[in-house]
Amino acid sequence: MFHVATEWNPKQQMLREALSKECNFKEAIWLCLELHGIVHNSLVSGDMLYSFYNEIWEGLSRDIFCSTLPQKNGFGRKATIAWNIWHITRIEDITANILIADESQVLNEDWLNRLSVEVKDTGNAMNDNDIINFSQSLDMEALWGYRNAVGLRTREILVGLMPLDLKRKFKKDSLTRILNEGGVVNDEKSIWLLDFWGRKNVAGILLMPITRHQIVHLNECMRIKNKLSHKPARRNEE
Repeated sequence: MFHVATEWNPKQQMLREALSKECNFKEAIWLCLELHGIVHNSLVSGDMLYSFYNEIWEGLSRDIFCSTLPQKNGFGRKATIAWNIWHITRIEDITANILIADESQVLNEDWLNRLSVEVKDTGNAMNDNDIINFSQSLDMEALWGYRNAVGLRTREILVGLMPLDLKRKFKKDSLTRILNEGGVVNDEKSIWLLDFWGRKNVAGILLMPITRHQIVHLNECMRIKNKLSHKPARRNEE
């Protein structure tokens, strides 16, 4: 079992310190790639020995994939594994491709058809019923493929960065693009992301959401999986 406090957090702190000094640029990118590999399929990172993400998917049933726990999570919603993975993958796709690289997102009409959804945003504005309905519609296999494609693209972007890129802020046009392309919606629970990302530079995005944000939500996925997997069987009543 992977422990975030002892196995992730120290390396996240090392990444934060490395990103703060231009002379440690190579170390920062290496650490970022290592942490990114942990939150993605091991085939995405290639040479990574361990994937927390793969551990979540191992033996994951469709029922658990789109089910919620009775209580709300720390974000005030009843989230599913499906929603959590969609949420972190959309945010990675948006921030890596539109903000850092100024390129096209991975998500396109072909992927939307394969995923069996029309939603393009991060899911921040969804209520409990929206999350459940969305999760039940989402194609599990296609989500696996979409996340792999996003992870591979992000790693290409990371290895192409230069030291001066880390302090680069984002153009207003790039933030507007996110809204225009449906990455966020005009709802207070979603639109705030533009201000949040707009206050960061590339280094800030590498810390949150490219690494830290993903482990938080995958940790929740593991909690959901463990709770639902060990749920006592319902006794038949006479």
